[in-house]
Amino acid sequence: MSERLRTGIGVLDRKLNGGIPSGSIVALTAQPASQAELFLYELTATRGTLYISLDRNGDSVANSIDSSKTQTGDPTVRDVTGDAPLDNAAKLVSALPENSNLIIDPADVLERQEATRYRNFLNELQNHIYNTESLAILHCLDGHDVPPLRDTTEHMADLVFQLQTSWKGDRIENHLAVPKFRGGEALSDIIKLELADEVDIDTSRDIA
Repeated sequence: MSERLRTGIGVLDRKLNGGIPSGSIVALTAQPASQAELFLYELTATRGTLYISLDRNGDSVANSIDSSKTQTGDPTVRDVTGDAPLDNAAKLVSALPENSNLIIDPADVLERQEATRYRNFLNELQNHIYNTESLAILHCLDGHDVPPLRDTTEHMADLVFQLQTSWKGDRIENHLAVPKFRGGEALSDIIKLELADEVDIDTSRDIA
């Protein structure tokens, strides 16, 4: 059995029997107007992390992590710009050391590239993550303009986390579902989360 790697989010690790199997790729889908980045920031505290940013510049990401109130690590942040994002991201991924985290934020930029080349990128990513016993998180924006290759991402991913943010009365609610867990057991229940300055479980009870 593969070693379980902690996500840094206690309630989720308990639900996943200790964490995510090493060598896995996780697709985290969430609305752009959400606190999903807290997942990524808390993950950096668990082990050495390469954070590849495809929208914001590296300094902005590093400053956001430094100023976050949640527990974080000291990730290596690299931004990918230019006309060849798949090639540039692949070069960074190939240098990922063993037992590391890889964060790609957001994956949308890569999902808008040519389909065959994107599938090749994901296959090479899977091989490298498996061989280094690492963990990859692809942050996928679930907004108004979903990229055409999102189905490919979710099919290739070993696990899919779906974060849904909604309004109920005067409260913002966050629910996390894990509908896919290749080689494991998908969660049958949805986790209600409290996303403020850190990720925590919401223990409040709804009053009808």
